[in-house]
Amino acid sequence: MLRLAIITASSTRTLAEDSAGTELAQRIGAQGWQVVSHVVVKDQRELIARAIVAAAADCDIVLTCGGSGLSLADVTPEATADVCERMVPGIAEAMRAASMTKTRRAMLSRAVCMQRGRTLVINLPGSLKAATECFDAIYDQFEHAVQMSAGAGH
Repeated sequence: MLRLAIITASSTRTLAEDSAGTELAQRIGAQGWQVVSHVVVKDQRELIARAIVAAAADCDIVLTCGGSGLSLADVTPEATADVCERMVPGIAEAMRAASMTKTRRAMLSRAVCMQRGRTLVINLPGSLKAATECFDAIYDQFEHAVQMSAGAGH
């Protein structure tokens, strides 16, 4: 069973108001996977980075939600890069490609996907609609990605 963590980066939302994170948790559960933590942190690079480090110590995949746009307050990709070692660009590319079929604004996403050790860290958008569309575009590859990160062969 996959173990996932959700980190929502928002200076305006609380956990109770985190509709995107809550919906992601429901979709994770529907796959038979476990949500090991779900937190909301302020849009501050250091806080997001610390949350990623803490979550990655206890799960296979960390999903961040929010903070990947063009606003100067959007620092999730930088926080992710601060604490991760290896880029996994195809996942972010797949999300943008799928999103481009719905809105041309998807090209403005700065979301990244990286590995911290064997844990995948994936930046998702903050809105409910965009976060779930992006999740739906990539989740079918999670089990294989986790197996590969653990050293399994192709």
